[in-house]
Order: sequence, then structure tokens, then C-alpha cells
Amino acid sequence: MHEAKPKGQLLAEPLDRYDADLTTPQMVILELDAADKYDASAQLAQRMFEAGRISDLEGFLSHVNAREHQMATGLPGGVGLPHARSEFVSRTSIAVGITKYGKALDFGAADGPATVVLLIATPASSFSDHLEVLATLARSLSKESFRESLRRAYDPEVIAELINSSLVFFDH
Repeated sequence: MHEAKPKGQLLAEPLDRYDADLTTPQMVILELDAADKYDASAQLAQRMFEAGRISDLEGFLSHVNAREHQMATGLPGGVGLPHARSEFVSRTSIAVGITKYGKALDFGAADGPATVVLLIATPASSFSDHLEVLATLARSLSKESFRESLRRAYDPEVIAELINSSLVFFDH
């Protein structure tokens, strides 16, 4: 007998530290044009949903927005890092948005609005993976050269490769 799982919930795949497929070109939005940080998260989550990374778009977004209400997710240097652990996430995933020229979104960073937005989704059971991905990405994003590479790439393949390669080895 198989144990029934609640509708919409996914069995989490373990995070493979050597699997560089945390994002794909399909989960990159160039020229992101969002009304606010919630709209940006919704657009990025939609890409994750279409890629089969999350099972319930509204359920996942409610977790992202609840997290956003707890604490600002803006980082210095024009970065928004909305994130959530959720039972609607099948595997750790990252969607990336580069805002349209002249547009920026307020994610609460002290130095101003964000032009690079990375939405991180991790399975509810993966607490340590969630923290590790956040810490590793934050370290990469603290480097101006890395942020500028993301902004200037203007190619979803290149952006996905930059993000994935920064996360291949978590202990760097």
C-alpha cells in the first residue's frame, strides 16, 4: 500500500551539491517589469511552476510573501533575495530576474532598490540546504563583479550558468 500524500505536496528530492541544475534558462527573466517585490516574486515563481519545480503556485507564493513580511530580503548592491521553504517545492530551485533598464524594486535594502532578483525555493524538509544556498549565494552576490556579470550578461543561458557555477561547491 502506498501512503497518500496531501494534494499539491511533492516528495522532496535531496539536494545534490554537485548538481548544477538549480536554475535553468527557462527560470530567468530578462527585462523583468514588475509593479513591486510581490509581483516580481509571482513572475519568478510562475517560471518555477512551469518548470515543474513547484506544485502549487499560490501556496508557494503565500510562503514567500509571509517570509517577506517577517524581514526585508534586500541585499546591498541592488539585490533582492526573496525565499521560502515550502512543502510545494520538489527540489531546491532558483529563478532569476534582471529588471528592465531604469526599473528597480524595493526589497528593503538600506542602500536602495534591487535590479537583480533571485527567488530561492527549497523543500520544507531541507532546512540546512536552504541556509547553505542562501549563505553561498549571498557570498557570491556580495562581490560587485558577480552582480555586474549577472546584470550585463543579457542571456538566460549565461545567467543560469553563472548562478549554477557559483553553487556547485557550497564550501567555497
